[in-house]
Amino acid sequence: MGSFLGLVYKENESFFLLLLPFFIFIHFLIKWLYPTTPAVTTKKLLPSPPKLPIIGNLHQLGSLPHRSLWALAQRLGPLMLLHFGRVPVVIVSAVDAAREIMKTNDAIFSNRPKSNISAKLLYDYKDVATAPYGEYWRQIRSICVLHLLSTRRVQSFRGVREEETALLMEKISSCSSSSAPIDLSKMFLSLTNDLICRVALGRKYSGDETGRKYRELLKEFGALLGCFNVGDYIPWLSWVNFINGLDAKVEKVAKEFDRFLDEVVKEHVERRKRGGGVDEEVKDFVDVLLGIQEDNVTGVAITGVCIKALTLDMFAAGSDTTYTVLEWAMTELLRHPQVMRQLQNEVRGIAQGKLLITEDDLDKMQYLKAVIKETLRLYPPIPLLVPRESTRDAKIMGYDIAAGTQVITNVWAIGRDPLLWDEAEEFRPERFLNSSIDFRGQDFELIPFGAGRRGCPGTLFAAMAIEVVLANLVHRFDWEVGGGGRREDLDMTECTGLTIHRKVPLLAVATPWPR
Repeated sequence: MGSFLGLVYKENESFFLLLLPFFIFIHFLIKWLYPTTPAVTTKKLLPSPPKLPIIGNLHQLGSLPHRSLWALAQRLGPLMLLHFGRVPVVIVSAVDAAREIMKTNDAIFSNRPKSNISAKLLYDYKDVATAPYGEYWRQIRSICVLHLLSTRRVQSFRGVREEETALLMEKISSCSSSSAPIDLSKMFLSLTNDLICRVALGRKYSGDETGRKYRELLKEFGALLGCFNVGDYIPWLSWVNFINGLDAKVEKVAKEFDRFLDEVVKEHVERRKRGGGVDEEVKDFVDVLLGIQEDNVTGVAITGVCIKALTLDMFAAGSDTTYTVLEWAMTELLRHPQVMRQLQNEVRGIAQGKLLITEDDLDKMQYLKAVIKETLRLYPPIPLLVPRESTRDAKIMGYDIAAGTQVITNVWAIGRDPLLWDEAEEFRPERFLNSSIDFRGQDFELIPFGAGRRGCPGTLFAAMAIEVVLANLVHRFDWEVGGGGRREDLDMTECTGLTIHRKVPLLAVATPWPR
C-alpha cells in the first residue's frame, strides 16, 4: 500500500502520455468558459511544485516514488504539497513533521483515505489497517493489541518460530553440500508464508496443489494491494481499470481468497463443534477470533467477514514485510564481510556450541539488534508507509493543512537524512550500539512500522521472527556472494510493489560452520 504509487509508470505511463494533450485542451477550455478570480487567503500554504492539468503531479512520481519524492524534497523542503489528480497530498520527509503528525496531532491524522482496490480485497475496510478512524476501528485494533498480537500471544508462538527456523536451516544445509548458490529470496518467502499460515490458520499450506494455488493467490493479492488505481485520484477515469483488466483481476482474487478463507473458518468451526478445542497457549488467530465472536463481549459485532478481514491483515502485513527485511539484511551482510564476521563472533560466542539459537539467547545479542535496526533504517519495508488523511483543518510546522488532505510519510527519506545520521548512506550497525533509538514507534528518527494510533500492531511479532532467523543463518553457515561474483557488484536494484524488495533474487553460497 505504501508503495502503490510506484506502479504509475509501469501501468499507466503510455496512457497518460497519449491523453496529455487532451487533458491540457480540456483544462484551458474550462478556464476560458468558467474564469475564476484567485481567492485571497491569510493561510500559510505549503511549498508546492507546478502541476499539470487533470493529473496534477502524478508525472513526477517516477518508478520509485520514495526516491523521486526525496529528490523533490531537496528542492522544495521536507514538507510539501503535491496533487495526485484532484487529491491534495502532503509529503513528509522530516522527523519533526512526522512527530507532529503521528504524536502531537495524531487523532486528526488517524483516518485512512479510501481506495477502491482495498475496499474490494479487504471486505469494504473491515480490517484494522484500512478501516476508517472511529469506534469500529478502535474495537478491532483493541482485539489485535490485546488478543492477537499481545506480548503473551506472540511469545506463545515461540515454538512455531523456532521449528520453522530449524526447517530452514536443514533446507540450507542440504543445498550447501553441492556448493551451488542458494536462492535466499525464495527461501525467505517460503519461510514467512509457512510461519504466518501456522500462526494465523493453524497449519501450513505447502507441498501440495492447494498450497501451490494458495501461494499464487497470496502473490497476486500482494501485487494488487500495491497497484496504482487511477480512479482513486481522477474519478472520471475509473473506466480505465475496466479496459486494462485491473477491475476483473481484483474481483477474481477477492472471490478466490474469500472462498479459501471460508473453508479455513469452516474447518475451525467444525472442530470446535466436535469438541476438538485447542489449548489457550497454542491457539491460532482464527481460533482466538471465533472465541471472541462466541463470547460477544466487544463493543462491535465480530462477524465472519470481520474474522476474514483481520486474518487477511496478517498476511498483508506480516508475510512480505518479514521476508523483505531478512532479504535486505543478508544482502548488506554479504556486501560487508567485516560486519558479517562481527555478528558471527557475537552469535557463535553466545551459542557456545549449540546447534540452534533459541529465543532465550536473543536478549544478549546487541550487535544482532543493531544490524536489524540499521537494515530497517536503510530499507523500511513500506518506505512511504500507508497514507493517512486529516479529519479537520490543522497546522503542521506552522503550515495550514485542510481537512481531507492525504499525508504520506517518507520514512525511507527520514532514515537517510544526513542531518540525523552520520554517513547516512553507509551500512554501519555500530551507530546503534550506544544509542537508545528503537523502531517501535517512540523514536521518530526510526519508524519503519509507523507510529501513533496507526502504527503497526505486529511490530513485536515481526521483530522476534527476524531476530531468530537471522541469528541462526549467521551461526550455522559462512556465506559468500553466489555465482562467483564480487560483493561490490551485488545488484541492489529495488522492485516496487506492496513493499520494496530486491528486483533480482539474492543468491548466496552457504558453507556449514564446523562447530
